[in-house]
Amino acid sequence: MEKPGRFVERARDLGVYQRAYAVSLEMHPTLGFPKIEQYALADQLRRSSKAICANLAEGFAKQSHSKAEFARFVSMAIGSCSEVETWISYAFDLEYITPDQLDARRQSYALVHGMLVNLREKLT
Repeated sequence: MEKPGRFVERARDLGVYQRAYAVSLEMHPTLGFPKIEQYALADQLRRSSKAICANLAEGFAKQSHSKAEFARFVSMAIGSCSEVETWISYAFDLEYITPDQLDARRQSYALVHGMLVNLREKLT
């Protein structure tokens, strides 16, 4: 996590990036979905969870040219976070994950979502 007064040099130094990255990695080995879903629902979950960090990285790299551009990429990361939350709900409703897994994943992504919203507010 970034510390007050510390200069953030790369996207991976941002606390929200670190948290989103960790949550994404935690999800991967637990996606024991049926074979038919490995290239559909599980793939969508993996892609959207990775897109959060990818958007932060791309936007952070462009912020030297435009703070508004970084804010736009943070907004896209928020969209990816919301997408993950939707796929998690589908996984639960299709009985691929347990209620405990649903709660844990929702809490993790709610935290990431809040961190992203706070970052975007600081940029605008």
